[in-house]
Amino acid sequence: MRGAFVTGTDTGVGKTVVAAALVAALSARGLRVAPVKPVVTGLDEPDPERPLDHVLLGAAAGVPPERVTPLTFGPALSPHLAAELSGAAVEPAALVAAARAAAEGADVVIGEGAGGLLVPITRGYLIRDYALDLGLPLIVAARPGLGTINHTLLTIESARAAGLRVLGVVLTPWPAEPDAMQRSNRETIAALGEVEVATLRRAGVEVADLAGAGAALPLERWGLT
Repeated sequence: MRGAFVTGTDTGVGKTVVAAALVAALSARGLRVAPVKPVVTGLDEPDPERPLDHVLLGAAAGVPPERVTPLTFGPALSPHLAAELSGAAVEPAALVAAARAAAEGADVVIGEGAGGLLVPITRGYLIRDYALDLGLPLIVAARPGLGTINHTLLTIESARAAGLRVLGVVLTPWPAEPDAMQRSNRETIAALGEVEVATLRRAGVEVADLAGAGAALPLERWGLT
């Protein structure tokens, strides 16, 4: 399976925007892209200004959202707790099988987690395990501001300790005129993490805007084209 898996240093760091920008940019190049995400929570509390994650990813690839994500829950909670409260029995093998089925016939797969790398899907199965089962290298989405060095380096360390290859980090939303701290954060993460650190400007939810933003990412160097 060729592609990448996008994780975040935390929830709300722009992970879905990074994933959707990759999907849209690769689709704009004529590639058949399969976005996959194991679970989406928070259907009961939608953001009126943006689609749900699987809806946005599906739109970027031109596929229905149910092909992106096989498992959804209403409460905005960690997947394992949302499943427990709903009484659902989550089978990790079924989530991986659904992703592989969605990837059939695709040129490239873009996976996305829920929250950070160590978020549990079940009490014994983490987002990190899902990425490992898919066999995809990692792209880490992170904030450009204060606190991002620690969160990003911890995520990289956790990924590598489990055997995941880290393709790069994407700081987002990256301002047109970054300040000294933001520039230093980028340089420090690159040096201490021994990783390429790219940036993604603020992008809206329109597919064309996502594609334009994603086109600036190092798609070739990350082996996605």
